[in-house]
Amino acid sequence: MTKVKICGLSSPEAVAQAVKSGADYIGFVLAPSKRQVTLEQARELAQAIPAGVQKVGVFVSPSLAELEEAIASIPLDVVQVHGDFDDKLFEELRVPSIRALQVTSDATVLDSAADFLLFDAPVAGSGQTFDWNLLADKDIKKPYFIAGGLTADNVAEAQAIFQPYAVDVSSGVETDGVKDLNKIARFIESVKK
Repeated sequence: MTKVKICGLSSPEAVAQAVKSGADYIGFVLAPSKRQVTLEQARELAQAIPAGVQKVGVFVSPSLAELEEAIASIPLDVVQVHGDFDDKLFEELRVPSIRALQVTSDATVLDSAADFLLFDAPVAGSGQTFDWNLLADKDIKKPYFIAGGLTADNVAEAQAIFQPYAVDVSSGVETDGVKDLNKIARFIESVKK
Protein backbone atom coordinates (compact mmCIF):
# COMPACT_ATOMS: atom_id res chain seq x y z
CA MET A 1 0.00 0.00 0.00
CA THR A 2 1.38 3.39 -1.01
CA LYS A 3 2.25 5.59 1.98
CA VAL A 4 1.08 9.23 2.15
CA LYS A 5 2.99 12.31 3.28
CA ILE A 6 1.01 15.49 3.84
CA CYS A 7 3.54 18.31 3.84
CA GLY A 8 3.67 21.95 4.84
CA LEU A 9 1.28 21.65 7.79
CA SER A 10 1.10 24.61 10.15
CA SER A 11 -2.21 24.35 12.02
CA PRO A 12 -3.52 21.94 14.66
CA GLU A 13 -6.67 21.40 12.55
CA ALA A 14 -4.69 20.33 9.47
CA VAL A 15 -2.49 18.01 11.52
CA ALA A 16 -5.56 16.44 13.16
CA GLN A 17 -7.26 15.94 9.79
CA ALA A 18 -4.16 14.36 8.25
CA VAL A 19 -3.79 11.97 11.21
CA LYS A 20 -7.51 11.10 11.28
CA SER A 21 -7.55 10.47 7.52
CA GLY A 22 -4.62 8.05 7.69
CA ALA A 23 -1.48 9.99 6.71
CA ASP A 24 1.72 8.02 7.27
CA TYR A 25 4.00 11.08 7.33
CA ILE A 26 3.39 14.68 8.43
CA GLY A 27 5.82 17.24 7.02
CA PHE A 28 6.89 20.48 8.67
CA VAL A 29 8.72 22.98 6.45
CA LEU A 30 11.63 24.36 8.47
CA ALA A 31 13.16 26.31 5.57
CA PRO A 32 12.24 29.72 4.15
CA SER A 33 8.85 29.25 2.49
CA LYS A 34 5.29 30.52 2.74
CA ARG A 35 4.68 27.26 4.64
CA GLN A 36 7.61 27.64 7.06
CA VAL A 37 7.10 26.95 10.75
CA THR A 38 9.54 27.57 13.58
CA LEU A 39 11.06 24.77 15.65
CA GLU A 40 8.74 25.80 18.49
CA GLN A 41 5.63 25.69 16.28
CA ALA A 42 6.65 22.30 14.88
CA ARG A 43 7.26 20.98 18.41
CA GLU A 44 3.77 22.07 19.50
CA LEU A 45 2.10 20.58 16.42
CA ALA A 46 4.10 17.36 16.75
CA GLN A 47 2.66 16.71 20.22
CA ALA A 48 -0.70 15.87 18.60
CA ILE A 49 0.83 13.27 16.26
CA PRO A 50 0.48 9.70 17.55
CA ALA A 51 3.22 7.09 17.46
CA GLY A 52 3.19 5.36 14.11
CA VAL A 53 2.77 8.58 12.14
CA GLN A 54 6.22 9.86 11.16
CA LYS A 55 7.16 13.50 11.78
CA VAL A 56 9.29 14.85 8.92
CA GLY A 57 11.33 18.05 8.96
CA VAL A 58 11.83 19.61 5.51
CA PHE A 59 15.05 21.58 4.99
CA VAL A 60 16.82 23.42 2.17
CA SER A 61 20.64 23.30 2.13
CA PRO A 62 20.89 22.75 5.91
CA SER A 63 23.98 22.29 8.03
CA LEU A 64 24.34 19.04 9.96
CA ALA A 65 23.96 21.08 13.18
CA GLU A 66 20.59 22.48 12.01
CA LEU A 67 19.34 18.97 11.30
CA GLU A 68 20.54 17.64 14.65
CA GLU A 69 18.93 20.51 16.55
CA ALA A 70 15.55 19.94 14.88
CA ILE A 71 15.74 16.15 15.29
CA ALA A 72 16.33 16.60 19.02
CA SER A 73 13.99 19.49 19.78
CA ILE A 74 10.79 18.65 17.87
CA PRO A 75 11.61 15.59 17.88
CA LEU A 76 11.68 14.42 14.25
CA ASP A 77 11.44 10.85 12.98
CA VAL A 78 12.74 11.69 9.48
CA VAL A 79 14.56 14.56 7.76
CA GLN A 80 13.96 15.61 4.15
CA VAL A 81 16.72 17.62 2.46
CA HIS A 82 16.43 19.77 -0.65
CA GLY A 83 19.24 21.81 -2.19
CA ASP A 84 22.96 21.65 -1.47
CA PHE A 85 23.99 19.03 1.07
CA ASP A 86 27.03 16.77 1.24
CA ASP A 87 25.61 13.31 0.56
CA LYS A 88 28.08 11.67 2.97
CA LEU A 89 26.47 13.56 5.87
CA PHE A 90 23.30 11.44 5.57
CA GLU A 91 25.31 8.59 7.08
CA GLU A 92 25.85 10.66 10.26
CA LEU A 93 22.15 11.21 10.96
CA ARG A 94 20.46 9.17 13.67
CA VAL A 95 17.06 9.19 11.91
CA PRO A 96 16.07 8.08 8.42
CA SER A 97 16.53 10.62 5.64
CA ILE A 98 14.87 11.61 2.38
CA ARG A 99 16.91 13.22 -0.42
CA ALA A 100 14.68 15.46 -2.54
CA LEU A 101 15.66 15.68 -6.19
CA GLN A 102 14.17 18.04 -8.77
CA VAL A 103 13.40 16.14 -11.97
CA THR A 104 14.43 18.34 -14.86
CA SER A 105 15.85 15.98 -17.47
CA ASP A 106 16.94 12.44 -18.19
CA ALA A 107 20.16 13.31 -16.35
CA THR A 108 18.46 13.62 -12.95
CA VAL A 109 20.60 11.91 -10.31
CA LEU A 110 18.87 8.75 -9.11
CA ASP A 111 20.92 7.82 -6.07
CA SER A 112 21.98 9.15 -2.69
CA ALA A 113 23.25 7.93 0.66
CA ALA A 114 19.85 8.95 2.07
CA ASP A 115 17.40 6.19 2.99
CA PHE A 116 14.72 7.41 0.56
CA LEU A 117 14.59 9.52 -2.58
CA LEU A 118 11.88 12.06 -3.35
CA PHE A 119 11.28 13.11 -6.94
CA ASP A 120 9.81 16.58 -7.22
CA ALA A 121 9.01 19.23 -9.81
CA PRO A 122 11.75 21.68 -10.86
CA VAL A 123 10.20 24.22 -8.44
CA ALA A 124 9.24 22.48 -5.17
CA GLY A 125 5.91 23.59 -3.71
CA SER A 126 4.78 25.14 -7.01
CA GLY A 127 1.87 22.78 -7.59
CA GLN A 128 3.40 21.72 -10.92
CA THR A 129 4.10 18.12 -11.89
CA PHE A 130 7.39 17.12 -13.47
CA ASP A 131 7.50 15.23 -16.77
CA TRP A 132 6.67 11.75 -15.48
CA ASN A 133 8.10 10.18 -18.65
CA LEU A 134 11.59 11.23 -17.53
CA LEU A 135 11.53 8.52 -14.83
CA ALA A 136 9.37 5.96 -16.61
CA ASP A 137 12.15 3.56 -17.64
CA LYS A 138 14.66 4.28 -14.87
CA ASP A 139 15.98 1.60 -12.53
CA ILE A 140 15.61 3.27 -9.14
CA LYS A 141 17.25 1.22 -6.39
CA LYS A 142 15.87 2.96 -3.28
CA PRO A 143 12.32 3.33 -2.06
CA TYR A 144 11.03 6.70 -3.22
CA PHE A 145 8.37 9.36 -2.88
CA ILE A 146 6.67 11.05 -5.82
CA ALA A 147 5.84 14.72 -5.27
CA GLY A 148 5.09 17.76 -7.37
CA GLY A 149 1.61 18.80 -8.43
CA LEU A 150 -0.23 15.79 -7.02
CA THR A 151 -3.95 16.11 -6.26
CA ALA A 152 -6.76 13.69 -5.43
CA ASP A 153 -7.55 13.71 -9.16
CA ASN A 154 -4.13 12.65 -10.52
CA VAL A 155 -2.55 10.67 -7.67
CA ALA A 156 -4.00 7.32 -8.83
CA GLU A 157 -2.30 7.84 -12.21
CA ALA A 158 1.02 8.59 -10.46
CA GLN A 159 0.61 5.41 -8.38
CA ALA A 160 -0.09 3.35 -11.49
CA ILE A 161 2.94 4.70 -13.36
CA PHE A 162 5.49 4.56 -10.54
CA GLN A 163 4.26 2.15 -7.84
CA PRO A 164 6.12 4.47 -5.43
CA TYR A 165 6.84 3.75 -1.79
CA ALA A 166 4.98 6.99 -1.00
CA VAL A 167 3.34 10.07 -2.45
CA ASP A 168 3.86 13.57 -1.07
CA VAL A 169 1.42 16.47 -1.36
CA SER A 170 1.37 20.08 -0.17
CA SER A 171 -0.22 22.61 -2.54
CA GLY A 172 -2.54 19.90 -3.91
CA VAL A 173 -4.46 19.90 -0.61
CA GLU A 174 -4.74 23.68 -0.35
CA THR A 175 -7.37 26.23 -1.28
CA ASP A 176 -6.08 29.78 -1.72
CA GLY A 177 -2.75 28.81 -0.13
CA VAL A 178 -4.30 27.33 3.03
CA LYS A 179 -4.56 23.63 3.89
CA ASP A 180 -8.09 22.46 3.07
CA LEU A 181 -9.33 19.78 5.48
CA ASN A 182 -11.66 18.23 2.88
CA LYS A 183 -8.88 18.06 0.28
CA ILE A 184 -6.55 16.38 2.79
CA ALA A 185 -9.17 13.70 3.50
CA ARG A 186 -9.99 13.24 -0.20
CA PHE A 187 -6.33 12.95 -1.21
CA ILE A 188 -5.57 10.26 1.38
CA GLU A 189 -8.75 8.38 0.49
CA SER A 190 -7.76 8.47 -3.21
CA VAL A 191 -4.33 6.96 -2.41
CA LYS A 192 -5.51 4.28 0.00
CA LYS A 193 -8.51 2.94 -1.92
